[in-house]
Order: sequence, then C-alpha cells, then structure tokens
Amino acid sequence: MQRRQFTGLLGSVLAGVSLSEAVQAQTHRVELRAGDQKGGLKALLDAAGESKGLPYDIKWSEFPAAAPLAEALNARAIDFGVIGDAPLLFSLAAGSQVKAFSAQRSDAYGTAILVRPDSAFKSIADLKGKSIATNRGSIGHFVVLKALDAAGLPLDSVQIKFIPPADAKLALTQGAVDAWATWEPYTALAETSQHARVLVSGRGLWSGLSFLAATDVALKEKREALQDFRLRVARAQVWSYRNANAYGQSLAKIIGIPVAAAKLQFERRAMRWQNIDAQVIADQQRTADFYVKAGLLKQRLEVQSTFDTGFKPLA
Repeated sequence: MQRRQFTGLLGSVLAGVSLSEAVQAQTHRVELRAGDQKGGLKALLDAAGESKGLPYDIKWSEFPAAAPLAEALNARAIDFGVIGDAPLLFSLAAGSQVKAFSAQRSDAYGTAILVRPDSAFKSIADLKGKSIATNRGSIGHFVVLKALDAAGLPLDSVQIKFIPPADAKLALTQGAVDAWATWEPYTALAETSQHARVLVSGRGLWSGLSFLAATDVALKEKREALQDFRLRVARAQVWSYRNANAYGQSLAKIIGIPVAAAKLQFERRAMRWQNIDAQVIADQQRTADFYVKAGLLKQRLEVQSTFDTGFKPLA
C-alpha cells in the first residue's frame, strides 16, 4: 500500500514537473532582436504573411541607415540586421564580432549620386571641387569613390559632407550641397517627388550586395531561429515579385512613402536572396580591397572569415 502511494505521489510530482517545464518553455521563447532599415524587412514579411505563426518572437528596431545599425550590432543591442556590403566591411574592420549569414543581390541603379533636376551637371567630372552629401561608410559613399576612380579622377576631387539621409535631402534641395549619394528608397522618393535626378547610377560600380549579419553570440545561441528567419525572408521575396502590384501598395503603407516611390524602388531593384557562394565572397573581397586602395581601410581585410556558410541552403 505504501509503495502504491509512493508511486502515485512520484507520478504526480513528475507530472507537475513536466507541466511546469512546459509552461516555462512557453514563457521563455527565443527573442530575435532585429535591425531594419526603412521598415524593409518587416514590410516584406508582413505583406507575404511570413510573420505569422513564428516559433519565436521578434523585437524590431528601425534605423535610418546602415552606420547606426552597425553600431547597434557592435554594441549587441540587436542580434542581427540587414546591412550593405560597404558598411559591413567598415564594421568588421573596426573589430565588430559579427558575420554575414545570408546574401541579397539587387540591381545597383538606385544606389546613386543625385543632383537637383535643374542642375547643369552631366557627369561625375562636373562635380570636381563640388560638395556631395552622404553617410560615412555607406554604399552611397562607396559609389562616390568608385565613380571618381572609374573616371580617372583623384578621390579627393570632391568635398564629401557626411550627413544622414533626411538632412542630406534637405541640403540638396536647398542648395547647401551640390549632390547627394544615397540608396533606395531615398532615390525613388527624390525622383518621384521631382526633388532630384540621377547623375550617376551604381550600375557597374557597386556589387548590389546586402547581407543579413548577426553577432557571433546570436549565431551561436539563436541559430535555429536565424535559420528560420532566413528562409522566411527568401520565400517572402519570391512572393513579392509574384504579387508586385499588391506588394508595392502594401509596402507604401507599411513604410510610409507614396505608392509611386515604393513601386519604383521595389521593381527596379529586382532583389533576390541567395546562398553565400564563391562569387559573393569574391565580390566582397574586391570591395574591401578598393577601400584599402582608397585609404579608408588601413590594412587588407580577408573577408572569407567574415561569413558564416553553415546554414541550410536556400531553395
């Protein structure tokens, strides 16, 4: 009798422990702290329905440009974020403990040098001695330097003023600077509002690469959630181009820009998420080597070790 009572009591205790563990598991879901730029990733996932039924929680933080996002990664204030190739290199060269784990390639046209619509400038050579606003270490900054190099001009031929996007647009429209080097959706916004025109596009100058990059800690501790997120983003991107009109309107509402600008930047970027392959690594190495040539990186950065290629391949 005593043995049966003990067994029953033990069963009750074990059942209680099991129930307790189940409750604890439900209340301690993994939280991914995601860094976004202009709401792009969140808008994509929401519109495609990929943010439903997540087996983890996402805490979103939005940044106006890559530089502050990179700072947040370095400070471990976020776990991962979407970031262009050039700003990621600067962050890595500064010692950030982060790695890229997924790559996105897009048409580079919208990463461009803009001038006012009534400007007489016709080429990068016309900007010699003039001022260009951009973010330090951004892909806009990179395109300025590449455009000068491609034209055979010294890299100090222009005055670069480091100003965040919103202030840079105002500086251009008010004539405080002669040009503005920026990226989408800012380029499309400036064009469709007739505040600027493209003087030099990024085609042939920039690789069109952006990345999902995460801290080493997150890659170790939240790897399964990051893998799931990576797959969802890739599926959502495919969905977006199959439903371009509907997505363009949804994107405009979510990120708060006119439909015309949202559709223009989305359609011409032709974005696609892909695995990190040899071509991606080679393109990133060329970008890093150019920064050494430009004197913006003090020593050569071997980019191979800055990628995490251990994730499941995208379909």
